[in-house]
Amino acid sequence: MIKEWLETYTLNNKDEAFEALREIMQEIALAGLQRAGFFEKAAFYGGTALRIFYGLNRYSEDLDFSLLEVDADFALDKYLDAILLEFEALGMQVTVKEKLKTNQNNIDSAFLKSETIWKELILEGIIPQSGINQNTQIKIKIEVDTQPPLGFETEERLLLKPFSFYVKCFTLPNLFAGKMHALLFRKWKNNVKGRDWYDMEWYIKKGTVLNLTHFLIRAQNSGDWQNKTITENKFRELLNNKIETIDMNRVKADIVRFIPDAKVLDIWSPQYFKDLVQNLKISN
Repeated sequence: MIKEWLETYTLNNKDEAFEALREIMQEIALAGLQRAGFFEKAAFYGGTALRIFYGLNRYSEDLDFSLLEVDADFALDKYLDAILLEFEALGMQVTVKEKLKTNQNNIDSAFLKSETIWKELILEGIIPQSGINQNTQIKIKIEVDTQPPLGFETEERLLLKPFSFYVKCFTLPNLFAGKMHALLFRKWKNNVKGRDWYDMEWYIKKGTVLNLTHFLIRAQNSGDWQNKTITENKFRELLNNKIETIDMNRVKADIVRFIPDAKVLDIWSPQYFKDLVQNLKISN
């Protein structure tokens, strides 16, 4: 089945084959989680959710989940067996590695939270039909926020492989709010996320309305916004200030490996993004 699954992709080189196989792994992992009842407690969000369920035309690395309610005692371990069984049923052997978290670095604690569970699935035996080197390891990180900012809405989205099933996902306005929180407040000094800017462009061009209320909850939760409210004008001011300070060359360098056509970045400049965000739609 994996060979036929890969054939549904248009693959021009080994890098694209690598990303396609990782995406297949992501969908298999989602299937295992669904079988185990994971989505009764959690919802899928982030770039991979956008890619798989909403048509974002870039690859994404991780599987990000938020519990539907705060639960400091939540354990991911009981769901891992179901994931491994799903891979085994398709003839793929994966191992699970726990990601150890240390805050002894410059990564913002809001994005490396102590209450976030990290696991990593590693596919070590690459199938020969993929065209990828047998010694290559493909990894996908699974993160579950057990004490998430709430105030978000979800919907059920259908996935057809490896079988038909539904996944509980954040709705687009709430996904957009989370992305803008990351774009505005991410404090990774030496790790510019061009993916944030690519995704923002995608949301705006799609006409997605940003949920400002959920953005506010996230910003308060991370300690980046102390006020009880935020106006649309203030949000736009924060965004324009961010545009003025970003290193556009580093933004482009981060995103280029995830997209099929680097020429779409030629127009990117601070002025382009200032003009682009004039089309951004916001609701409370």
